[in-house]
Amino acid sequence: MNILIVDDEYNIRELMRKYLSLEGIQSDGAENGLSAQRLLREHHYDACLIDLKMPGMDGLSLITWMRQEGFRMPVIMISAHGEIHDAVTALKEGAQDYIVKPFDPEELTIRLRKLIEAQNLRNLVETESRSIEGPASGLVGESAPMKRIKEVISRIADSPATVLVTGESGTGKEVVARQIHASSKLAEGPFVAINIGGVPENLLESELFGYEKGAFTGAVGRKTGMFELASGGTLFLDEIGDMPLTLQVKMLRVLQERKTTRLGSTTPIPINARIIAATNKNLEEMVRAGTFREDLFYRLNVVRIELPPLRERKEDIPLLAGVILKRFNRLMGHKVEGISPEALHLLKRHPFYGNVRELENILERAMIFADSAVISADVLDLRGSPLRAVPESEVGSIPNKSTEEAGEAKSLKNMEIEAIIRALHRWEGNRTRAAEELGISRRTLINKIAEYQLDL
Repeated sequence: MNILIVDDEYNIRELMRKYLSLEGIQSDGAENGLSAQRLLREHHYDACLIDLKMPGMDGLSLITWMRQEGFRMPVIMISAHGEIHDAVTALKEGAQDYIVKPFDPEELTIRLRKLIEAQNLRNLVETESRSIEGPASGLVGESAPMKRIKEVISRIADSPATVLVTGESGTGKEVVARQIHASSKLAEGPFVAINIGGVPENLLESELFGYEKGAFTGAVGRKTGMFELASGGTLFLDEIGDMPLTLQVKMLRVLQERKTTRLGSTTPIPINARIIAATNKNLEEMVRAGTFREDLFYRLNVVRIELPPLRERKEDIPLLAGVILKRFNRLMGHKVEGISPEALHLLKRHPFYGNVRELENILERAMIFADSAVISADVLDLRGSPLRAVPESEVGSIPNKSTEEAGEAKSLKNMEIEAIIRALHRWEGNRTRAAEELGISRRTLINKIAEYQLDL
């Protein structure tokens, strides 16, 4: 069990961490909402304890962001203010419980365990899809590649065969997994997802296979593993390429024998779940490099579905944009009806290295600044693309110098400045991590900050 404590008071964070450790519960501390956002992106947490009143991003704003980003772990709101309206607001924003300072640490621990167990028993998804479609909406697109994928899904839906979904980040791999599940005879069963790369290596085995009370220090009760939770439904193993070699052996055995065993137990439990794995990595290259087992690869690669990047199916952009607009109209209370032809033309020319997720980001930003029911080209900001080199395959498509070159150079400079500022903001000024995100060296980042005279 891993808990995130978000409180601007250092003493309170440390006292809570020490008490939870005595109860065998691991925890991390964040001093503000920005730190919490970073930790939530980097680690897996079973629950969050969030202080209501914090400078900058307060607890309610953090919860709102978490729910919008798809984090569905239980949240307990903590406050020194016991007003009823605060509790009601926190619950409306997505908190599952509310506790007032000063509180009994034992009572807090009991509440935490109950909330986490309740979530496991309901077979809720550990990592919700952030794609534009919901689980029941299906795949959006009428391009030739998407039609082929839909045909494959219809043919394999009722087959028990393991499926491997590959493609770049943001192409909708979990959407495909959900569509397979929804189209199968297991649709009434649970859809359980886990992001392998989002769970610390020392916790991954217990998350997947579960454990018995006393299996190791801190195992104060029985935990049901993901394979069991998915019984009668589908288990989605996202980012399977991040699985440590030490666990790949056990995963292979589970897939071969169709049985799993909790840590600390000798009793095998039959698996009654469809297995779908996904990755944005090249598993064949990993096999050749010795970082992924060949026998496990063949067990997973029974049926392969490879998702094309958005830049290879741009004819689907109008359909995708329509779904995105409807979703954000519901979330934001807007009434945006469509996109102007000029704006749509700009979208179709954009490379979309971030795929559907980037399209969603661009349209969300445009809807915020739109003054009419139609998104026009002047509110369409395409400068948020990540800094990256132009692929060799696209070098030939770079236009020759023209009268627009000066303006394009200025836009590129602005793009770099904004990307640098956003990255440093996300990583709270950590230049090493910001440089990694931008795909440049730390020295290059420092030079860019000096070149643009950024006061950061």
